[in-house]
Amino acid sequence: MLDPSSSEEESDGIVEEESKEAMAPQAGSRISPSRTSESSGGLAPSSSSRSSARPTSPSPSAASEEKEDLEKMQREEEDRKKKLQLYVFVMRCVAYPFNAKQPTDMARRQQKITKQQLQQTKDRFQAFLNGDTQIVADEAFINAVQSFNEVFLKSDRVAKMVQSGGFSANDFREVFKRHIEKRVRSLPEIDGLSKETVLSSWMAKFDTIYRGDEDPRKAQQRMTASAASELILSKDQLYEMFQNILGIKKFEHQLLYQACQLDNLDEQAAQIRRELDGRLQMADQIARGGKFPKFVSKEMEAMFIEELKSSVNQLMANLESMPVSKGGEFKLQKLKRGHNTSIIDMGQEDENTLSKSDVVLSFTLEVVIMEVVGLKSLAPNRIVYCTMEVEGGEKLQTDQAEASKPTWGTQGDFTTTHPLPGVKVKLFTESTGVLALEDKELGRVVLHPTPNSPKQSELHKMTVTKACPDHDLRIKLAIRMDKPQNMKHCGYLWAFGKNVWKRWKKRFFVLVQVSQYTFAMCSYREKKSEPQELLQLDGYTVDYSDPQPGLDGGRAFFNAVKEGDTVIFASDDEQDRILWVQAMYRATGQSHKPVPPTQVQKLNSKGGASAQMDAPISQFYADRAQKHGMDEFISANPCSFDHASLFEMVQRLTLDHRLNDTFCCLGWFSPGQVFVLDEYCARNGVRGCHRHLCYLRDLLERAESGAIIDPTLLHYSFAFCASHVHGNRPDGLSTVKVDEKERFEDIKERLRVILENQIVNFRYCFPFGRPEGALKATLSLLERVLMKDIATPVPPEEVKGVIRKCLEQAAQLNYERIKEYATIEENVGRLVTPAKKLEETIRLAELVIEVLQQNQEHHAEAFAWWTDLMVEHAENFLALYAIDMDAALEIQSPESWDSFPLFQLLNDFLRTDYHLCNGKFHKHLQDLYAPLVVRYVDLMESSIAQSIHKGFERESWEPVNNGSGTSEDLFWKLEALQTFIRDLHWPEEEFAKHLESRIQLMSSNMIENCVKRTRMAFESKLTKSSKSTDFRISPTLCTMFNVMVDAKDQSAKLCAMEMGQEKQYHTQIDELIEESVKDMIQFLVAKFVVILESVLAKISRYDEGTLFSSFLSFTVKAASKYVDVPKPGMDVADGYVTFVRHSQDILRDKVNEEVYIERLFDQWYTATMNLLGTWLTERMEQQLHVYQLKILIRITKKKYRDFRLQGVLDSTLNSKMYDTVRNRLTIEEATASVREGGMQGISMKDSDEEDEDDD
Repeated sequence: MLDPSSSEEESDGIVEEESKEAMAPQAGSRISPSRTSESSGGLAPSSSSRSSARPTSPSPSAASEEKEDLEKMQREEEDRKKKLQLYVFVMRCVAYPFNAKQPTDMARRQQKITKQQLQQTKDRFQAFLNGDTQIVADEAFINAVQSFNEVFLKSDRVAKMVQSGGFSANDFREVFKRHIEKRVRSLPEIDGLSKETVLSSWMAKFDTIYRGDEDPRKAQQRMTASAASELILSKDQLYEMFQNILGIKKFEHQLLYQACQLDNLDEQAAQIRRELDGRLQMADQIARGGKFPKFVSKEMEAMFIEELKSSVNQLMANLESMPVSKGGEFKLQKLKRGHNTSIIDMGQEDENTLSKSDVVLSFTLEVVIMEVVGLKSLAPNRIVYCTMEVEGGEKLQTDQAEASKPTWGTQGDFTTTHPLPGVKVKLFTESTGVLALEDKELGRVVLHPTPNSPKQSELHKMTVTKACPDHDLRIKLAIRMDKPQNMKHCGYLWAFGKNVWKRWKKRFFVLVQVSQYTFAMCSYREKKSEPQELLQLDGYTVDYSDPQPGLDGGRAFFNAVKEGDTVIFASDDEQDRILWVQAMYRATGQSHKPVPPTQVQKLNSKGGASAQMDAPISQFYADRAQKHGMDEFISANPCSFDHASLFEMVQRLTLDHRLNDTFCCLGWFSPGQVFVLDEYCARNGVRGCHRHLCYLRDLLERAESGAIIDPTLLHYSFAFCASHVHGNRPDGLSTVKVDEKERFEDIKERLRVILENQIVNFRYCFPFGRPEGALKATLSLLERVLMKDIATPVPPEEVKGVIRKCLEQAAQLNYERIKEYATIEENVGRLVTPAKKLEETIRLAELVIEVLQQNQEHHAEAFAWWTDLMVEHAENFLALYAIDMDAALEIQSPESWDSFPLFQLLNDFLRTDYHLCNGKFHKHLQDLYAPLVVRYVDLMESSIAQSIHKGFERESWEPVNNGSGTSEDLFWKLEALQTFIRDLHWPEEEFAKHLESRIQLMSSNMIENCVKRTRMAFESKLTKSSKSTDFRISPTLCTMFNVMVDAKDQSAKLCAMEMGQEKQYHTQIDELIEESVKDMIQFLVAKFVVILESVLAKISRYDEGTLFSSFLSFTVKAASKYVDVPKPGMDVADGYVTFVRHSQDILRDKVNEEVYIERLFDQWYTATMNLLGTWLTERMEQQLHVYQLKILIRITKKKYRDFRLQGVLDSTLNSKMYDTVRNRLTIEEATASVREGGMQGISMKDSDEEDEDDD
């Protein structure tokens, strides 16, 4: 950007080039901006040059085209001139603001996401999912990113929002954060790792993926720079911004800047005073002429004039509160608007009369002593030094120097209140005399500097003393006297007046600014701080004048005129007069701008280059601007313009510029733009209602064309306009124009239509709840728009009715969109299979659920006041889906059960939603599926019953898992059916209990049937088996036992009810199983008893006293003399023992229930021991045969030991019957041992050798 205060030398090149071609027009003709050379900035060439270059048009059509081109050029030229004039007004607002400041409390706007950035973001996330990055992540995070990528990044709603400029990087981050919060909360707790830590880690990984390979430091620097420019802009940045907004070229800005003297704060303050005076005069003209705008009430015309004057007086008060003296460059951000609300009346002179004590000036002087020249009389080694003082102040001394080289370069700083101070510098040498008390003064010089004095060092002749023989003694000094901020000009003038300066005399004058509206011409004498005389310039008009006859002294005359008084001034040269008139022109605030007649002649002469050097640089820039056609914009009277239309234009162009910049602004201006627009409105009297009406219209036009506008911004402007139209005076104006009211009603209707449309399209206007809080603000604004006035709230039912209607349309729209997205093809002209139709319906159900979940997650908070309406919206949405669902289910086969996943999908969502559970659609779904569930259960019951019947008929009782093939199939089917019913999660409690009861009753009946069939098979199998010791426990019998065990376990799961008396199914089947197992054990024990009876029957043949016994004994004895006869009965005993042990091992290994084994062994041992006791009791009177005794001892001892090894308790083993048997056998053993042959080592006593033999 060019420096607006660039030097004259830099600008001369432009002027010289432009002047060559600017000579072409005739003298006296005005040079239009459009007729300047192309080298001066590339402006459009003039129409005359275009027409001269074009051949004569041969046809009417060509002539009409030329006419259209000419009209187009004229329109463009008019628009360019309008923008240039507007830019002049804007520049003045930026250069000297006194009403507004750049706000620092506005929300910082984030950088918007572009299409390219969105695609880049998609690519980066896809690269992460493809594993092309080095980011380490767990499965849960990858799933979250996958879902975010599919649901959010690939959404067409997001793409549309990005295209509208409504998405920022922060929005992406916030959506992802909300997306993962639920996922993180659902993760299991891990010791030492909090959910907050996981969330922070995931967000850090998200930032890494989003950033990609970009250097974070560069991104941070770019963000910092953009954020700074978003907050506070310098003056140069503001100029450059509005050059871009209004299409102003750099050289045009430079010309206007220099010609308007924007860097001269005094000139800008004077311009403001002239504008305000013009506005007061305009108010008087309106009052006198009666040309009022059309108001809603006639009484408002008088109020309108009062408002105009009051606003001007307020601006005057603001300007008056501005500090007069400013140090350094003017800082926009440090501006403090004054709170002085007093009205300044320029006619009340008595109250504003100044006294001499009111005019106080403070000067800073810098005195630099360089060297002394001509000091020859002193010895070279003598010490010299200088002193300096400002009369009435302290005295300072330089360092010591030798007389041969008297140079110092010492600076002394002083402050004084004297406009004409006396500066005294003395030269001393040290006295060499012993008795000398003071150093010797060699010379002195007394100077009276002014702020206009030369700043460079000069030689001054010193007044020498008698002690110094060097008469040509000179000292080189530099005296710089700074001009205070409230001194606007100073110098020597001749003056003569009626009331002051009554004698024509040359005096030193200072133009002092006491306040923004109070200036005084003060004459001073030397070494005086108060003025000798002063003239307060209020009401005076300054202008150039001709030389006055009879007044000797002064060459260039000017005067200050007021009704009844004239003061004549004269300066010694023309340039000084121009500077004085310009300064007084700024001070008086007069509308007439004085033009120096002699200067005009000089500047228009052919030898102007040398003549211009006598003129001030401001005049040179003004003539440059005039040469380029800019003078009409600079000298134009701001009060003669329609600032309402100009502001409308600048606000519209600023909004376009704002919406096209890199920030996601949503229609909000930047702080710098707000500052300039505020200052423009205040300075030029643009009504607040007009400003906001134009703003609303522009915002609505952008919203209608697809831009994202913050509803809070619309609400603010609408509330302001509504308050104004209904007489609430938001900006202090009580007058309401008819035009304002009509425009407000029109905008109100447009706004209502747009808001209702946004609510209908809430999923697409505010996707994923972005912009944050926008939907809620839209609903609030709609409620405000529906109000008839600002005092009467709209009835809640009316608001509810409007929102209900919008949400009904939203349901229809949303369903049509997702149906279109799902690409469901209607059955028109071609066959769609039921399976395909059902698949499409399930896919559509997933989308329906996704939409409802997103509504709940992202939009429910906005509709918090209308929750019931959102529930209605969801029900309407589901009702539309129900039509397609019913149609799909109607064409399904009655024998098909493929539609149950659809019920489970919908029911699992609906039953967890507090508002939709058992709602209209949910009940419709239940009514639709209840008959299907009942029929399915009936068919399953019949199928299972048939499989039991056929299965047990063909059952081989081979072991399968925990039971047989039929039992395993039965229990699997029952469990699968029960799981299916449980997974339905039927929402209606009574029907759910009925289903559960039905399934458990069916399970109980099926298990009962299984148990009974198993018991019958067990009994049948056992009956058909052998009754001798050859009998072996087959695996099939063990399998039957295991079926009982499995049935008991399954009954606990399949037949158990949770509450009270409903446990009866489980209790009954348990009792049945216990009875059946008891019977099976009894059957098996009875079998074991029968086998033992067969053994005892064999040895009963040896009973004493029987014929068979005697015969057997004789035969054995006779045969034993000749051959080795085996011991009779041992094979019987060994066979029985082997049978027992084998049976025990089989049962222990194959049967799965330990309790049943122990019970069986207890009963087996007890029954067989009882049998032995009974058999011995029957032979109490008889003596046992030795062979009987040996068999019984072996059987008894082995039985006891084997059952003890199997875990039978001692209490059972050592029963009374066992003791009886043991005692009898012991006695019999003692008797037999004395007989011939003895027991041959078989005894009831325990023996390790015997154990070893047995083993």
